[in-house]
Amino acid sequence: MSSDPVHDFDFFFGNWRIHHHQLKARLAGSTEWQDFAGSCITRPTLGGQGNMDDNVIEAPGGTYRAVTMRAFDPKTEKWTIWWLDARRPHALDVPMIGGFENGVGTFLADDTFEGKAIKVRFLWSRITPMSCRWEQAFSEDGGANWETNWIMDFTRTA
Repeated sequence: MSSDPVHDFDFFFGNWRIHHHQLKARLAGSTEWQDFAGSCITRPTLGGQGNMDDNVIEAPGGTYRAVTMRAFDPKTEKWTIWWLDARRPHALDVPMIGGFENGVGTFLADDTFEGKAIKVRFLWSRITPMSCRWEQAFSEDGGANWETNWIMDFTRTA
C-alpha cells in the first residue's frame, strides 16, 4: 500500500484470473459452496483518482459480465465502490465506503437482502504483486456477526 491513499488500488491494475468461492444460499444457514472461474481487467480512471474493472464471471448458472467502479475522495481519504451487474443493467448496487489500514481494505454499506436490512462488508487482503483476495460478508445484526458468502482469489496474468 502506498502512503498516499489515492494509490491504494494501484496494485490491482492489470489482468487477473479469478477463482470464485461462493456460498450457494446467503443468510440461510447454508454451508454448501460452489467454485467457478472468472477474469477481470482493471484500469485507472479519473486521472488516477479512480479505477474500473471489467469482469467475466463464469458462474454455474451461466457466464455474465459485471463492472466495478471505484472513486477516491481526497477530502475524506475514503474510497467508494459501486458494482454494476449486466444481468441488472439499470441498477447500481449500494456504494461501499472505506479504505485500507495495515494492508487490509475494509468497505461497508447498509443494504437490504430479500427485504431485510443488512450490513455488507468487503475485505481486500493477501495483497502481493501477483495475487490478492476479496471477500464479501453480510450481517443481519448490525455487524456483530458476519457471514462470508463470496471469496475471490485473484492471480495476475500477462
